[in-house]
Amino acid sequence: MIQTTFTDRAVMAQLVAKMLWEIKAVHFNAAQPYKFASGMASPVYIDCRKLLSFPRVRSTVMDFAASVVLREAGFEQFDCVAGGETAGIPFAALLADRLSLPMIYVRKQPKGHGRNAQIEGNMPEGSRVLVIEDLTTAGGSMFKFIDAVRAAGGVVDHGIALFYYGIFDEGALRFADGKVKLHYIATWRDVLAVAKALRLFDEKTLSEVEAFLDAPLAWSGRNGGISSL
Repeated sequence: MIQTTFTDRAVMAQLVAKMLWEIKAVHFNAAQPYKFASGMASPVYIDCRKLLSFPRVRSTVMDFAASVVLREAGFEQFDCVAGGETAGIPFAALLADRLSLPMIYVRKQPKGHGRNAQIEGNMPEGSRVLVIEDLTTAGGSMFKFIDAVRAAGGVVDHGIALFYYGIFDEGALRFADGKVKLHYIATWRDVLAVAKALRLFDEKTLSEVEAFLDAPLAWSGRNGGISSL
């Protein structure tokens, strides 16, 4: 049986942002920016995997994810849910349970022995697959999994991220070009709004974070990181 709740979209975003702050999954530090593998300097950092360690938060977020999918995609649009190695796997299992669907997972690359499989689980040819990740920045990692599912005979028209950066034009273009509708619950704008409302940081830090969200590559370049992708 499908277990979900149809909460207002804006309320879901706000509540998820508050929960991420409560479990200390998000961090602001404009004075000592975080450096990402891409070389980008950022005053913000998020670890959505921490959601798994807080059952009440985890359950609520997955209810919201199911609600978003059902409202925006439909009730009978998928044959299974796929999670990408590794962060997407537990969330795929949780969402599949909410939606009463089978679950599969996708390796980053074929495992190199045995069946040399990249898709683990049962995915018949032509299966309509919903791909989930804990977060996506510009969609690069999600499309590695989407491409693998498509290469194995699955159909992917939708993806969901619990958290979407929502600040890179490249992300929107990638999903549009790849013909995938991205669904998500919360973005950095939602997290910043909660930080402002609760006065979690001083005005200078909040101003720097907002400047980053408005022009991330320009902010990165000014703070010792790359200025172009």
